[in-house]
Amino acid sequence: MKIGFIGLGNVGAKLAGSLLRNNFDLTVIDIDKNITKDFASRGAKISNSPKELAEEVDLIITCLPSPLICSEVMESKDGLIEGISKNKIWLEMSTTDESEIKRLSKLVTAKGAIPLDGPVSGGCHRAATGNIAIFVGGEKNSFKKILPALTTMGRKVLYTGDLGSATVLKVITNYLASVHLVALGEAWTVAKKSNLDLAKVYKGIEVSSGNSFVHETESQVILNGSYNINFTMDLVVKDTSLFDNLANKLNAPLEISPLIVKIFKDGQKKYGSRAWSSMIVKRMEDLNKINFRADGFPVELKDNEPEEKGHEI
Repeated sequence: MKIGFIGLGNVGAKLAGSLLRNNFDLTVIDIDKNITKDFASRGAKISNSPKELAEEVDLIITCLPSPLICSEVMESKDGLIEGISKNKIWLEMSTTDESEIKRLSKLVTAKGAIPLDGPVSGGCHRAATGNIAIFVGGEKNSFKKILPALTTMGRKVLYTGDLGSATVLKVITNYLASVHLVALGEAWTVAKKSNLDLAKVYKGIEVSSGNSFVHETESQVILNGSYNINFTMDLVVKDTSLFDNLANKLNAPLEISPLIVKIFKDGQKKYGSRAWSSMIVKRMEDLNKINFRADGFPVELKDNEPEEKGHEI
């Protein structure tokens, strides 16, 4: 199977890297030519346009930062839609809007191709080692067909059902992660002002009912002071807004969600769109004139688990 990958950002480069490392026939595109040159030096082919890439491969993967950018890649003059044809598969791995997935999928199916949505969850450090989780929605036979590629990019692969279901699930999980990150900022504030040993607090939360994946990962770079989670503030604003907008479309009044969107927009305004998303806790540090530092925590997260073949769960 020939695979094309469009979008080599913080997550996409790592997913594509896993495919390349495991000897898949890979063609890539990205606006950053330094990244594509690096992939070429490791054996990947480079395509000149999404249209050309879609003509050359069997599976086209997009992993892009926003629905608008994905629309441009799909629908431009030399876009993916122009090059895709019968029985080829488009896998959208971006975190995007369910309605946009379905709109673009109609254009894909009109060409005789098959659309799937396949967002990932688990952090950039796990994407780098092929140990991330992947949700996939759409036609099941096509899902089974590309399972070897999916289980190379991710360790746990969940088939979620109809097209769009994976995207909704991803938006839900990102919302929950964002809520806990904001809550951690308040928890660390109380711990610091109570003069607790923050390294011991980290361990205490880790073994308690208050633990979460977000604490185990993001609290480490918060306590280090680097905040380097390889995920930026603008992306969290996008993701939390997607969740809140979906709730509004479903006529589901929510209480916490609008506040979370407001908090992250404030963080984006204070620290910048490209600030690491874990810097949202700095709002509490600044407000209380404190910091959440402790010795022994890493500058950047690394996945210490060995890379292993993934499986469907």
